[in-house]
Amino acid sequence: MTPTRSSFFAILAILSLSFFSATESRRLKRISPQISSRNPSVNLDSFQVPLSNGSASLPSPTAGLSLKAITLGRGTQNYTCAAGSTALPVTIGAKADLLDATPLLPLFPSSESQAILNLLPEYLVSFDFATIKNSTIPVLGHHIFDAAGVPTFDLGSIGLLKAKKIANITAPPTACKGANGKGDGAVDWLALTDAPGSVNLKEVYRVHTAGGKPPKSCGGGAARHIEVQYASQYWFFG
Repeated sequence: MTPTRSSFFAILAILSLSFFSATESRRLKRISPQISSRNPSVNLDSFQVPLSNGSASLPSPTAGLSLKAITLGRGTQNYTCAAGSTALPVTIGAKADLLDATPLLPLFPSSESQAILNLLPEYLVSFDFATIKNSTIPVLGHHIFDAAGVPTFDLGSIGLLKAKKIANITAPPTACKGANGKGDGAVDWLALTDAPGSVNLKEVYRVHTAGGKPPKSCGGGAARHIEVQYASQYWFFG
């Protein structure tokens, strides 16, 4: 990727907020509470969820819904291979922490906030979980697949989304393939709507994905599970 002003700010945001020790994180939170917690002064309505990969588009959010949260997902896409299989690994779900992007937004030049935000997943995918856990970027919620295989997003007081897919498009060909730019590719962009059991949240979009695709073949051998590192944006509406 050719360095740009936007990429510089994206790198700066991730590095400056992720490499603090736990002690430094607590100190920074005392000095700069706007970095360590949700900033109510940030107008999320000024941001637009990315819908186009350059050649296809996801459907727009349902009219009447409002943007409730912009998060950065960091976790694993999970797959399984049967013994002796040489087929493509089978998807069995995902698990991710959902980092609150809101505290980062005031750090960016206003004219470039969206562009910088869109670059963050490709940098975030290269950071290990321990570094992120000790950073000043707050974890707003969690993404899992429940016992019934339903994609579930728990954002605490903001709401709970039990989701079902309504559309998907491939990630752009220039999308980050994985940690340190190496991997089998970026998972699809998704639009998901609410399923029974949801509370206060109606839709979520997974966009600007980095990594997450499995190897092209299970490769034979013993049965196994595969965890592939990924990062993405998740935009929540309710």
